Amino acid sequence: MLTEPESVFGQLKNNRGFRRFLLRDMQKVTLEVEWLSLACNLLKQAATDRKQKPASLQ
Repeated sequence: MLTEPESVFGQLKNNRGFRRFLLRDMQKVTLEVEWLSLACNLLKQAATDRKQKPASLQ
């Protein structure tokens, strides 16, 4: 299975409005990317959980 990282960056730019890093220095930028990735993954997980929840529990 191939993974296309460009789609993630496109979603961050278009859907989340992320255009530039707020911090400078490689360590800080790396941390900022990790936080963005975490937020993106948590939002995906929440959307998946919502879809899989039975109608009686919603």
